[in-house]
Amino acid sequence: MSEPVPWRVAWQNALYGPRGFYRQPRGPAGHFTTATQAGSGQALARTLWAWADRYGLDGIVDVGAGRGELLRHLYACAPGRPLAGLDVVDRPADLPEPVDWVTSPGGVELPAAWRPDQALVVAHEWLDVVPCTVAEVGPDGALWEVFVDPATGTESLGPELAGLDLEWCQRFWLARAEDRNAGDRLEVGRQRDEAWEALLDRLVPGSVALAVEYGHTVEDRPRTGTLVAYREGRLVDPVPDGSCDLTAHVAVDSLRQSRRLRQRDAVAPTTPPDHRLAARDPAAYLAALADHSAVAALRRPGGFGDFWWVVTPV
Repeated sequence: MSEPVPWRVAWQNALYGPRGFYRQPRGPAGHFTTATQAGSGQALARTLWAWADRYGLDGIVDVGAGRGELLRHLYACAPGRPLAGLDVVDRPADLPEPVDWVTSPGGVELPAAWRPDQALVVAHEWLDVVPCTVAEVGPDGALWEVFVDPATGTESLGPELAGLDLEWCQRFWLARAEDRNAGDRLEVGRQRDEAWEALLDRLVPGSVALAVEYGHTVEDRPRTGTLVAYREGRLVDPVPDGSCDLTAHVAVDSLRQSRRLRQRDAVAPTTPPDHRLAARDPAAYLAALADHSAVAALRRPGGFGDFWWVVTPV
């Protein structure tokens, strides 16, 4: 047993500390699949370049770039266009040489002197791993901060929620104690809002920030919270010991934004290839069919299609 600490503190250390989960050699892709990988990554890259063109932007910056999975697809789509990645690890050895790379402290922190050129700045599943306060409703209807033992995951209630965290809950969750039920939980989105603001503050005028996240709004904010953990492709108990990913849905409505839409509406649909192509050019037919399936996966309701796109021009 170790001394219980606020969840956001244990979460930060578990993911970004010296032995944190995201610093380990396997990287996130060794434990779970995202839309940035394989065929869906190619389709996503093509879509992001189309969005960059829509705003007249020549380059893309990938914030929370993992081991460069999305950057490789972006480079393959447009080898001559500016690309840069930002993550807690050193530059991946197999990243194409023209792609820039910046090492970041992780979580809410950004490199001190980092200020990217004008670009489409994409934060793909970045905010969901920015640690935040976890709160629970007590028998009195008040909100209390949740503490956790980093070694075991055993939880306990800390102090009553107050200050800016409480103000966030009153604005973006349930303002009145009588509307809450004992045992209700939530992840307080204030720290994600601040991380997003800090990112926007680094961008030069004309840039566009895009957050791609699974999330919720005040109309459907879950009463049980969404904090979960993954290890080797499986859901496991959320223990902040560095052995698993820790993630929670993002309150997308509290982020500064000019537009918000679902991924299924952001990704243009494709039509299946003509079956006659299979006889003329089987390889081309299979490639077109695979691309159509990848686009369909990005747009599928109940899966990647439910992701939110939060768009904020600077």
